[in-house]
Amino acid sequence: MNVPNHERAFAERPAIYAAWQGLNGSIKETMDLRRYELVTLAAAAKLRSSYCCLAHGSVLVDQFLPAETVQVLVADHRAGGLSEQDVAVMDLAERIVADATQIEPRDLEQLRELGLSDGEIVEVVAAASARCFFSKALDALGAEPDAKFNDLEPGLRDALTVGRPIQRA
Repeated sequence: MNVPNHERAFAERPAIYAAWQGLNGSIKETMDLRRYELVTLAAAAKLRSSYCCLAHGSVLVDQFLPAETVQVLVADHRAGGLSEQDVAVMDLAERIVADATQIEPRDLEQLRELGLSDGEIVEVVAAASARCFFSKALDALGAEPDAKFNDLEPGLRDALTVGRPIQRA
């Protein structure tokens, strides 16, 4: 059985990985999957996490957006032709990664004005915050993105490789 590198990174402390799965599952349980993936991509790109950008960028391409759009989103999510609501949640994700202490009530009010409920705002904040833990843990533990990502279309693969290089086959 081929164990993904992100699981291997926690092999010495499987309870931590199980707790991550529980936290992430609880966030995704009620959150729109497309929004989750957009928020996660924005946070992962800001964190320079190749592993998470490759994984979640691939989900966006497989289920929601053309590869060319995902490539643009990694470089500048404001240039990807997304709705104002999508851009705003990606903006918030980036700002959480950069400095969550700078988030003010007016920032959250903007999301309400764009149609997000308070529960949906909590989901966005939780998804971006949880990504900080997982991406930083993977990078600090030296987890390389799995070699399977080498099979992505080269332009997409290169755009999503924002930090640590992909594992060689």
